[in-house]
Amino acid sequence: MPKVHELHSWQLTVAEAEKLQLELASRVCRDSKLSNPRFIAGADISAPDSSGVARAAVVVLTYPEFQIVEIKETQGRPNFPYIPGLLSFRESPLVLAAWQKLSITPDLLVVDGQGIAHPRRFGIASHLGLLLDIPTIGCAKSRLCGTCGALGDQTGSYTELVDKDEVIGVALRTKTSTTPVYVSIGHKVDLRSAIEWILKCCQNHRLPEPSRLAHLVASGKKLPATQSGYQERFFD
Repeated sequence: MPKVHELHSWQLTVAEAEKLQLELASRVCRDSKLSNPRFIAGADISAPDSSGVARAAVVVLTYPEFQIVEIKETQGRPNFPYIPGLLSFRESPLVLAAWQKLSITPDLLVVDGQGIAHPRRFGIASHLGLLLDIPTIGCAKSRLCGTCGALGDQTGSYTELVDKDEVIGVALRTKTSTTPVYVSIGHKVDLRSAIEWILKCCQNHRLPEPSRLAHLVASGKKLPATQSGYQERFFD
């Protein structure tokens, strides 16, 4: 079972959560500790349903084949309110519960959310990186903070995302003529490596395959036909 480091209590007020983010942000490693990953995971969580229950999913793929080897999920009611900038405290406990069901320890985690591209430089990708002590990358569909310049239309084009004179990530075009994603350091990876790995993980889609598949699972949708055998065998 992959290990989770208990860094803090989850019973926090909003003010305590914001203070904790500022404290833990200084512990984020912005240097790459990643080399030759064999297993890359994606994590995502659904919005709560009408009864307040959300589903978190973790999907583990082989690299470079991008074949699913494990899918785990869990359901529950988030215990923290929905507050932009503090979503990690709402979503992480469920993601961690799914993570602890894995039999494989992934070498890299791609998160559908922010890393250091966050007002306090501590989004969910950085939070999970510290809790799991593995390299993580934030790849968000929208921007939380910062500004960026014009972006080329071709795959691989990117422009720096800047907040308070600090480069906190990039807007990255992962597919020609599609809306960019926002990539940032999570933990134990540098920005250049984060960009490279997100591009490697985008298998003809706008979103990287690990987090894209995790989103499908968390949303209760069927996986692509090419993954159907893995879905039947490994779905939790």
